[in-house]
Amino acid sequence: MTQGSESTRSGSRTSDSVLDRFERLARDAPEAHALIAGPDSLTYGRLDARANRLAHHLLAAGLPPGGLVALGAARHTELLVALLGILKAGGHGAVLDGASGAGRRQLALLEPFAVLTDAAHHPRLDDGRGLRFLLLDEEAAAIAAHPAGRPAREPGPLALRTLTGGPEPRPVAVTHDTLLAAYEGWAEVARLTPADRHLITAGPDTTALATGWTRALCSGGALVLPERGPWTPDAIRRGVESERVTVVHTDPGGATRLLAPDAGAGAARELGGPDEAPRHLRHLRHLRSLRLVTVTGDRLFLDEQAALQARLRPGGRVLSVYGLAETACAGTWFDLAQLPAPQDDPERSALIGTPFPGFRVDLPDGEIRLTPPGAETAIPTGDLGVLRPDGLLEFAGRRRDRLTLDTGESFDPHPVEAMIRTHRGIGGVILRTVRVPGAARTSRLIGYVTPPPGEPFRDPAPHPAAPPPGIEGLREDLGRSVPAPWFPRELIRMRTLPRNRAGQEDRDAVPLPPRPTALPDAARGGAKSAGGNPGPPPGPLLVGVTRAGCGAALTVVAGFLFLVLSKVFWPGATDLSAVPDPWASLFFVLYLCEGAAFAAGLAFLVWGRAPMLRQGHGRGITTAAHLAGVYLLVAWWPQDNLYRLADKRDWPVQAALVSAFNIPLMIAGLIVATYLTRKPPSPFDSDD
Repeated sequence: MTQGSESTRSGSRTSDSVLDRFERLARDAPEAHALIAGPDSLTYGRLDARANRLAHHLLAAGLPPGGLVALGAARHTELLVALLGILKAGGHGAVLDGASGAGRRQLALLEPFAVLTDAAHHPRLDDGRGLRFLLLDEEAAAIAAHPAGRPAREPGPLALRTLTGGPEPRPVAVTHDTLLAAYEGWAEVARLTPADRHLITAGPDTTALATGWTRALCSGGALVLPERGPWTPDAIRRGVESERVTVVHTDPGGATRLLAPDAGAGAARELGGPDEAPRHLRHLRHLRSLRLVTVTGDRLFLDEQAALQARLRPGGRVLSVYGLAETACAGTWFDLAQLPAPQDDPERSALIGTPFPGFRVDLPDGEIRLTPPGAETAIPTGDLGVLRPDGLLEFAGRRRDRLTLDTGESFDPHPVEAMIRTHRGIGGVILRTVRVPGAARTSRLIGYVTPPPGEPFRDPAPHPAAPPPGIEGLREDLGRSVPAPWFPRELIRMRTLPRNRAGQEDRDAVPLPPRPTALPDAARGGAKSAGGNPGPPPGPLLVGVTRAGCGAALTVVAGFLFLVLSKVFWPGATDLSAVPDPWASLFFVLYLCEGAAFAAGLAFLVWGRAPMLRQGHGRGITTAAHLAGVYLLVAWWPQDNLYRLADKRDWPVQAALVSAFNIPLMIAGLIVATYLTRKPPSPFDSDD
């Protein structure tokens, strides 16, 4: 099954690369805004001149034709200058995350000619291989001394080497032809104009930014960048409003945070079009300038897409775009206007629409394969799709997400998750098999659920596996549609589903369930698990009374010990009658803090181990860290009292006190540090 798309353009290119497109704009409109980032903003003319100077500097440093240069600068403007400069020098670039340890891991996958960074990020990227580093801030004067004209060297075949953001990052080569074909497809689908101001929410080391800059700088538009560091949700909203952004490129999570942070999802559930949403939802101040939001990186269900579009001004569009790093984030696109008729179950469908102009999609054995314009070989994606009768492509899951049960049966979770989404009160769903602690071949199928788009998250009941409101009838509603082995045994409520740097739902990052329990009968339709129904969890009143009683008893015990030890074993240790003010008051506060720490240590002894075990560390290191934490809290008060009563010149006693308290304190600190820095083993199956 094949689906292709022909471009409405003439097919004759006016330039050979995206670099030529940018340079023509720099000549024709040198004073137009290119990069908007506060004091770091640049016009097309200034950006072109700075990139030319850097290109001359790279050539003087010996960059060979087609050479790879890695980038890890702090400011986004420096990254764009560097990318253009590398292309002008005939090389190709790879953008790293220079602000964290991920940059060094990314660099280990590459063999660059040099690394462009700044002095602050140099130590984070230097992996000891003896790579050549060019520090932009230290060599700024030398770069500025080069001529502002473009070097004579022609670009090589490669434009970029991007790093995928999935569970196992890998470098992907992007040619100039692919980058230009992707831009031309985006220009036609998104209807790009020179009046547009673009904002890309993804990090600088992602394919979304490494290739997405062309949509602004090859169409005559402006690219809005953060002034310092990565984008935050609040900074994105402020940037959209203050800079009158017209096009936002983001992932499903970013689109929800921007467009529907607190609105209901009523309009989305009907899928009757954006005009049916309440007017006050569509005219927020920071959204007035937006005409287009493009969503890439992961599946976007129809109800979610409708809820997002309902927040835009009349005529605004939300495009769901499916693409790969190999195709420069171009592939297929879907707009709600493509639907021939309203859909009965928008919560179940995630459409990816039709191919970009010039692209082709094949579905051998149900797998999506993309072919960019001019390419001879289709690129396998590992994702599944179906071609609907209305001619639209529908996303159907990922092969790497398949789950394997204890019986050996495997299944694709996407259709089951889509079915669960139809239940009232559920928005996002992730299914995952989790190993049962202490059992060699036993696992549980867990469902992680979030509220529908815009609905608030309600804090869970005291029982951590308690079902969300309205979920009790889930098994009864879906029992006939979902095979029993594929139905989750537990549901864990979350505010949002975790996502990786590429914007995809991260199944490996969902939290470990607190303990192996089954859903109450009401949520399981009366069916008991193989291990039997443990019965309803204790109610909040019972839990509150129990904890209050234990807390009161512990307070009495701590007070009794404090009184006995102070009056019987250490008489006079807290006597402040001879201490003048204000020092007496300060010592009194110190004694109160020591007593509070002593009581906190006793409380941690009683209640601290259970939550520590839920972190997934081994029982041995957990027990050691638990006791070490208790000792660090309890020891201060008796240690201080004994030191105060001991003769300062009684060296045997002083040595005994040091050995009895200081050395164990250091050991306890070392144990806690080991516990905090030790990565717990993964509780999940390795069935990907």
